[in-house]
Amino acid sequence: MRLHRNLVYTVIASMRLIFNEEEYADKVVEKALKRDKRWGARDRKFVAETIYEMVRWKRLYNEIAGTKNHYSNENVWKNFAVYAILKGFKLPDWNQLQGVPERRIKGKFDELQKQRVFKESIPDWLDEMAVKELGEKHWTKEIHALNKQASVILRVNTLKTNKLSLRKRLNDEGINTEFIPGHPDALKLVERANVFITQCFKDGLFEVQDASSQLVADYLDVKPGMKVIDTCAGAGGKTLHLAALMENKGQLIATDIYESKLKKLKKRARRAGVHNVTTKPLDSSKVMKKMKGTADRVLIDAPCSGIGVLKRNPDSKWKLQPEFVENIKKTQAEILENYAALVKNGGKLVYATCSVLPSENEKQVQQFLKNHPEFNFVKEKKVSVHKSGFDGFYMALLEKITN
Repeated sequence: MRLHRNLVYTVIASMRLIFNEEEYADKVVEKALKRDKRWGARDRKFVAETIYEMVRWKRLYNEIAGTKNHYSNENVWKNFAVYAILKGFKLPDWNQLQGVPERRIKGKFDELQKQRVFKESIPDWLDEMAVKELGEKHWTKEIHALNKQASVILRVNTLKTNKLSLRKRLNDEGINTEFIPGHPDALKLVERANVFITQCFKDGLFEVQDASSQLVADYLDVKPGMKVIDTCAGAGGKTLHLAALMENKGQLIATDIYESKLKKLKKRARRAGVHNVTTKPLDSSKVMKKMKGTADRVLIDAPCSGIGVLKRNPDSKWKLQPEFVENIKKTQAEILENYAALVKNGGKLVYATCSVLPSENEKQVQQFLKNHPEFNFVKEKKVSVHKSGFDGFYMALLEKITN
């Protein structure tokens, strides 16, 4: 593919927003794709993928280009030149791409493959922390898998359709999908496409949700008619899955400290045909007190470092700080302590994160169980990125003993 000036200029402008203005990559990509309505699927794909690739390999490209993490216009172009050379593009005769040292770029790339922090383009502190927690061998495989592009996975909304029917309807709209073994409600796109413009999406027949994330609601073992609380519901991906598993029967309470996220959840619930969800912003301690000891099932999809989802959020590698990881562990312990109180005797609780670090996962659960003999450990699942090909996740199922 030839490099087109308007597409490349869009990428350059986007990189400056991400690296200088610290905007989120997904939001920047969203804006970039609206710049020219005449762009076809191939143009849009180039813009989105180039932005994500330049974010993902930021440290490697900086080292090759010698740009030292300074993002002047000239330096962003130098990083882009590294990207273009390594991807095999023929450089056009533009002022910004004059005198690019192709052989030196390729030679430097080969040389840097010997050091994991450059080869996998990660901060030193993150590499050191992950090696300490996971061991060198496991982390090397995990970070390599985390640098691959994420697949687009759909969760079939079983309140409105089934997997076979949705697959056929999407096929009629020009989108090919395949089944994923071990994921009963999942369809994987064969090729990336904008699924949000399909009639199937407008009709509420699916949500975009990674295959690993789809395992969490299932792990909670919900039944129609139960009272279920999703304590960190956010915009509600797992809440909507729980509603489908409950067949829209029973009471599903979605709580979050951010009311704006719950508003998005309401909108998504309407489209999905979900009507057993009540949203409750956690704006006072009274909300929690009223729900204490009342739930058959409680889901704690805890805030975390997000290391398990770096393939879809590559910019978080650069935004994440060691202090944040230490602080989030304290928050996780507090959340588990507080929200476990919502489970009634004989009820069950799932603690889940999208992290691969034991300190955020099994160690949190072990510490909680030491302090809470009224809970039994039932089972846990660790989803490894390099083994599954999907996001890294952890989930533990606990049961409150009946007095």
